[in-house]
Amino acid sequence: MKTIIILGDGMADEPIEALGGKTPMQYADTPYMDLLASRGVTGQMKTVADGFHPGSEVANLAVLGYDLPTVYEGRGVLEAASIGVTLQPGEMAMRCNLVCIEGDILKNHSAGHISTEEADELIQFLNTHIGSEQIRFYTGVSYRHLLVVKEGDKRLDTTPPHDVPLQPYRPLMVKADTGEAEETARTLNQLILKSQELLKDHPVNLKRIAAGKDPANSIWPWSPGYRPAMKTMQEMYGFSKGSVISAVDLIRGIGVYAGLENIEVEGATGLYDTNYEGKAKAALEALKTNDFVYLHIEASDEAGHEGDVELKIKTIENLDKRAVRILYEELKKWDEPVAIAILPDHPTPCSIRTHTNTPVPFLIHKPGIVPDQVTCFDEFSVKEGKYGILEGDEFIRLLLN
Repeated sequence: MKTIIILGDGMADEPIEALGGKTPMQYADTPYMDLLASRGVTGQMKTVADGFHPGSEVANLAVLGYDLPTVYEGRGVLEAASIGVTLQPGEMAMRCNLVCIEGDILKNHSAGHISTEEADELIQFLNTHIGSEQIRFYTGVSYRHLLVVKEGDKRLDTTPPHDVPLQPYRPLMVKADTGEAEETARTLNQLILKSQELLKDHPVNLKRIAAGKDPANSIWPWSPGYRPAMKTMQEMYGFSKGSVISAVDLIRGIGVYAGLENIEVEGATGLYDTNYEGKAKAALEALKTNDFVYLHIEASDEAGHEGDVELKIKTIENLDKRAVRILYEELKKWDEPVAIAILPDHPTPCSIRTHTNTPVPFLIHKPGIVPDQVTCFDEFSVKEGKYGILEGDEFIRLLLN
């Protein structure tokens, strides 16, 4: 049986007073996800293992059944794989955001969702002025980039910038967890401060300010690690070919190490304006030749980080009507059965604008499955589902087997 996972990044939330005590998932009109829930089985999944920060890299690796203590090496190494950077022994990779600093405050983690074209100009400028044999920047997508440090020590305390909007940034700069890592921490903090000097008056930022946009006036490196040792999903689960569809380097990087083909979709942005229909159609095309497809859609997570309840509801409804609907209506015509699973990777509550480690709802729909009693798909209805709270690789093995 072929399988597709539809991952609504950050889709889960908490009850919101303005919505009458409902979550965005409960409030949103999602007839297709509700239909699949009513005809399938449901439950919750603990996607953030004990002792891990609730980052998307942690949660998505968990959804795919990886043992986090064994394979986890941070977000940077995964994004390196996505953009084709092969880490050598002794090289440390870090996610490197372009952020907006206002006074002493980290205003936002995304520099106002700067375009990739603008960001690339800034990244190349930084390489020219503060890059070296030891330090190298690589352009990713929008505000998400990569920093590689030769002989860097990963034993660092770093802060994801999306966790700390509107907080003073200086207390959150890089700290060493051991004496041996102090030189690396000092180097990184010098890079942060030097980038602020260099980027402040860059023409890209002056133009953004004139247009009323947030400038990308600082780097923010975080989540350090070395090249991970990961088995492919084919090795773990025995299927022959799989693919991943995402606009986010992190997810594509997971796909590289997981042995999944990366499929690019024109107009896929990682935001609310992403090409939902194009992603759904690409997934259908991939399922014709692949056994497994991981369809990742980022929009709800970004809405949660913005604290925009109305936008988050819209992204959930778009996922349902512009992706799930297309997939369901087409797949039910196929002679070959296809298993469909839908879940978030983690909650991104609008009230706090960052991730939490609360278990997420999931649904699994397979031809011939005996449904449970759940008739709608949200964070609370699935607590009455058949499977309670799954951990580790229980979800992926239930789906694939």
